[in-house]
Amino acid sequence: MVPRQLFLLSFVAILSHPILDTLNTYGVRWLMPFSSTWFYGDTLFIVDPWVWLVLALGVYSSRRRERLRLSNPARPAWLALAATTLYVSGMAISGSAAARIVAREVSSLSAAPVQATMAGPVLLDPLVRQFVTQQEGEYRVGTFSWLERPHVNRAEVVTLPRRPLHPAVLRAAESTVGRRFLGWARFPTFEVEQVGPAHYLVHVVDLRYARRPGDRFGAISIPVTLPTASSP
Repeated sequence: MVPRQLFLLSFVAILSHPILDTLNTYGVRWLMPFSSTWFYGDTLFIVDPWVWLVLALGVYSSRRRERLRLSNPARPAWLALAATTLYVSGMAISGSAAARIVAREVSSLSAAPVQATMAGPVLLDPLVRQFVTQQEGEYRVGTFSWLERPHVNRAEVVTLPRRPLHPAVLRAAESTVGRRFLGWARFPTFEVEQVGPAHYLVHVVDLRYARRPGDRFGAISIPVTLPTASSP
């Protein structure tokens, strides 16, 4: 064990982790505790299998060359890093171009301008992206594909409300669970379900990762009780 090498490895690991997290749709709050602003790269899937595969092959090949006492054993690892850098750069350029095309296509569907766009990567397929656009009072979600013309199938675009004008929604947003979820959510949509005379379930869905209430990740349901006219 060489302390200097261990320190360098730890430094690279701690620095590269949040940088790589910034490249996905989850994001990182780099300015905490001074600001809670999130930064999103929308470049890589949260666990991108191609990055893992290329880097793992680089490590395996370098260790094998080292065991066989071949010359320049670190060469496969450096090649893997170079290939990963090219892949990430290509995904960043592709994602930026896809977001511009999506914004243009969606804005043509209505008179409302597009205020924000996410063209998020999907698992395994770098040529397909799931998008969310934010417009005045609503979201639009759909799929973008570089292999199809047009790249956005307008017939499959779904429109969802941003925040309905319902008192239960305000109560849910002010609750502890609601504040925490909305502090993390990027494109939250709400659905109100009445379960009793004054009892409601407010379903909050972050459209980055979920499409409907009850999805395993990116959705919560908050019970709300509204005061009735006879309440003191």
